[in-house]
Amino acid sequence: MSQGMYHVPHVPKAINEPTLEYRPGSLERAAVKAAIKELKSVEIDIPMIIGGKEVRTENRLSIHPPHEIKHTLGHYYMGGAEHVTQAIDAALEARPKWQSLSWDNRAAIFLKAADLISGPYRAKLNAATMLGQSKNIYQAEIDAACEFADFLRFNVQFMADIYSQQPISSKGIWNRMQQRPLEGFVYAITPFNFTAIAGNLAAAPALMGNVVVWKPSNTQVYSAKVIMDIFTEAGLPDGVINMVFASGPVGGKVMADHKDFVGVHFTGSNAVFNRIWKTIGANVHIYNTYPKIVGETGGKDFVMVHKSAKVNEVVTALSRGAFEYQGQKCSAASRAYIPDNMWDDIKKKLINDIQSFKMGSVEDFQNFINAVIDEASFDKLASYIDRAKKDTDAEIIVGGGYDKTEGYFIEPTVIVTTDPKYATMHEELFGPVLSIYVYPADDYEETLKLVDETSPYALTGAIFAHDRYAITLAVDKLINAAGNFYINDKPTGAVVGQQPFGGARASGTNDKSGSYLNLLRWVSPRTIKENFVPPTDYRYPYMDEK
Repeated sequence: MSQGMYHVPHVPKAINEPTLEYRPGSLERAAVKAAIKELKSVEIDIPMIIGGKEVRTENRLSIHPPHEIKHTLGHYYMGGAEHVTQAIDAALEARPKWQSLSWDNRAAIFLKAADLISGPYRAKLNAATMLGQSKNIYQAEIDAACEFADFLRFNVQFMADIYSQQPISSKGIWNRMQQRPLEGFVYAITPFNFTAIAGNLAAAPALMGNVVVWKPSNTQVYSAKVIMDIFTEAGLPDGVINMVFASGPVGGKVMADHKDFVGVHFTGSNAVFNRIWKTIGANVHIYNTYPKIVGETGGKDFVMVHKSAKVNEVVTALSRGAFEYQGQKCSAASRAYIPDNMWDDIKKKLINDIQSFKMGSVEDFQNFINAVIDEASFDKLASYIDRAKKDTDAEIIVGGGYDKTEGYFIEPTVIVTTDPKYATMHEELFGPVLSIYVYPADDYEETLKLVDETSPYALTGAIFAHDRYAITLAVDKLINAAGNFYINDKPTGAVVGQQPFGGARASGTNDKSGSYLNLLRWVSPRTIKENFVPPTDYRYPYMDEK
């Protein structure tokens, strides 16, 4: 197998893609508005891509913007078990040739994809993310354009670093470490909320020489098609990444029942990941090798405020951290602990901020808030809001309205509860709902314990304080409460190469996307020892009589 493992050319140094501002009159603003207009002028057809071929079925489903449900963007074709099987077969057929390709040639494909994303496809990919997933332009830009390009560029750099890590050799011996692709296919199950995550979950294993069956979320199919177009234009060979549309249980069963299944790359709910893990465990005897199980499964992310914090800093962190992209981020601030000495000021300013938010279509760039992803999410969130309106231990201090006449709009809502274990303090809602518990300012350490024990998740969290002893105490007491921990900053916005992302406990396997750690899961190391002058006699010196 020719992997180029021992020849490590210098790769282009990865630098985070600059975020464009889309100010009035700017070229980028005009470009994305033109792209939105063009996409809305046609209904596109989105087939599955299996072995490089377009595959359609009789089950044709429509796609609508969550904020404009009467408009049809296009249609896609729902497949079944037979299509997942076809995708696996196509991947396994492509595997020998792909794995024999030198790593620098694989790198070139994904580096080209990154330049297509940040260049000629930027406006189109952003526009597709805005329309299909109801993201405002800034949220789309930091996701679909910047983070996705960052993933691809930094992953190439991480791959080169991994290959360059070699063992020492003693005299007469040459030791090498070969990082082999896995012996089968990887199944990528991706979420709706980040175009970049969807692309990266398929691309990262492929970069390391693996073949992939990719099942995007049904509510992300619109931008997934653009991703697949980019991979194709970048020169990705047919069958390396196969895009299928199938229900989770159907695809998962085919995946888990196949002897050549070697890994799952997942972002989604804790409940689904638990079922996947259980199924893999039950089938472990049929696999050729133990599969890699890599998953990020959500969070109930906290903002802990100390009495020494600055009011405006806290309010801004909550306004952005809880409500950007309608709270539909795994890292979104969804529970906050405010000391009673600051509560009056924070309450007043937070309400003022939220009441100033404009909500509506992504096409109006003045809107800070857009729609939640679909009707199921809308109904779930509405039920929690209705419950809070009735419960005596909860009070909605701002928001609480919702309407799905034109789109799935939920008002940014703040619930204040007197019960620190109230449902919305520990259950993941995944929407624009922030729950707050006001604690006695002098009960800081006891409240840290409460923060740690309230939720089963441990993804992100933040501490706001200007007392260094208070910060140190929080860092120590909350050591296991968050895989990404922020000091005087909102708990969202991890940047590839700067804050590798992932959490433990019920939040997943903490394999840190955006770092070399994730890529290590998609290889199987082989140590090679070569002896230049092999011994010719079994006897050792200690065996001599004299």
